[in-house]
Amino acid sequence: MNRLRPVAAIVLSLIAALSLGAEEAAMDGILGTWSGALDLGGTKLPLVFHLVRNEGGLAATMDSPSQGAKGIPASAASFADGTLRIEFASMRAAYAGKLSADGSAIAGTWSQGGASLPLDLVRSASAGDSRPQTPKPPYPYRSEELKLQGGAPGVELAATLFIPAGKGPFPAVVLVTGSGPQDRDETILGHRPFLVIADNLARNGIAVLRYDDRGVAASTGVFGTATTLDFAADAMAALDYLAARPEMDPRRVGIIGHSEGGLIAPLVASKDPKARFIVLLSGPAMRGSDLLLLQTAAIARASGASTEDIAGTQAINAKLYAIASGPGDQATVAAAVKKAYLEWVDSEPSLKPEERDEARKSADSAVASLVAPWTRCFLSLDPAPALASLSIPVLALGGTKDLQVPEEENFRAFARIFADAGRSSLLTLRKLDGLNHLFQHATTGLPNEYGLIEETFAPEALGAMTEWILGR
Repeated sequence: MNRLRPVAAIVLSLIAALSLGAEEAAMDGILGTWSGALDLGGTKLPLVFHLVRNEGGLAATMDSPSQGAKGIPASAASFADGTLRIEFASMRAAYAGKLSADGSAIAGTWSQGGASLPLDLVRSASAGDSRPQTPKPPYPYRSEELKLQGGAPGVELAATLFIPAGKGPFPAVVLVTGSGPQDRDETILGHRPFLVIADNLARNGIAVLRYDDRGVAASTGVFGTATTLDFAADAMAALDYLAARPEMDPRRVGIIGHSEGGLIAPLVASKDPKARFIVLLSGPAMRGSDLLLLQTAAIARASGASTEDIAGTQAINAKLYAIASGPGDQATVAAAVKKAYLEWVDSEPSLKPEERDEARKSADSAVASLVAPWTRCFLSLDPAPALASLSIPVLALGGTKDLQVPEEENFRAFARIFADAGRSSLLTLRKLDGLNHLFQHATTGLPNEYGLIEETFAPEALGAMTEWILGR
């Protein structure tokens, strides 16, 4: 029996919530090939490190080209709190280095045989270069690197603007990422979906602005304490900048949001008249707590959990979500969440003694995730009022194998909201068969499949949004 415990379900929901979570996204930023050279008293010894993901987390190999050595396996590799650590037990050597804020370099030290030498690394190849859809030059459009004022003091968004060939003015969109710390390409597991989307739109005459999340890559600000509402303020600032550019047609400026970005898009459009349309890529149409319950059940079911186990997990999670999203300061709410959880641990008859001990040990980390500012905000956010207030066209795309924002239930919620508001004519729903949350053709739809699929973004999804936008 594949039993899904509540703590596991909580962590799974918060990691998977609308996109891969912080740990996955952080590790993804270190993947690829890095090179540097040791200074051995005037002689340079080049070293090349290859970092990839495996089932245990991070794996590494090293090349020493001048010595003819290639593919030396590391005995251990990890990336946490911005620091990369690699060990080579057979060589009695290790490397430790800190990733730069823009993700382009690592400043560190090589240690071997009691000696330590500085070794700084630079990225030699992007982790996304191997994916077949990653765009390659020459590009038939112009690209500008920008710094934009974000939605709060001290927040500067590093961005890229693609401007199509021709005279203009052009239709234009802002891309808004999903949850977790995301760069402007929404880089994930070697895929760069926002780069693929931006390239396709620009080739078809649509200008595209995309930016690193606040506190991520080259953007300033603090990511860890920000909520969905803070990210919405950044998206609005980006929209205002784009609409003011003289190359853009202000009557045809909109927002494309993926996952949490699809929650943010209607929040912005309901307040900012500069948004003339929105495209929601697996954007939720239900309250955050309801979505997490739906998501947890869908992923657990696809993973083989029984109906009985899912029901039990849902019951305790629903209780914990209600407390976490309720009134009170963080400390008070954390105490109430922990109390309710430990009461369940002590009373749940199906738990074995070792499982009960493990559940108690992991309680603090689960509670911390549930009462974090982003989580409390997300659990309580309901997009229905913003969606119902819209008077602009809305395109919602959903894959039939999306387990994070299940298409069938989500589309029913969209249809109900717009029907109740008397605005069904504004809504276009496009169901895409066989696509997962990242809009890849998938087998199971489970998140652990994302990195195994070579496709970054299905052509039919690219075509659907491009044709719809040009039809505005």
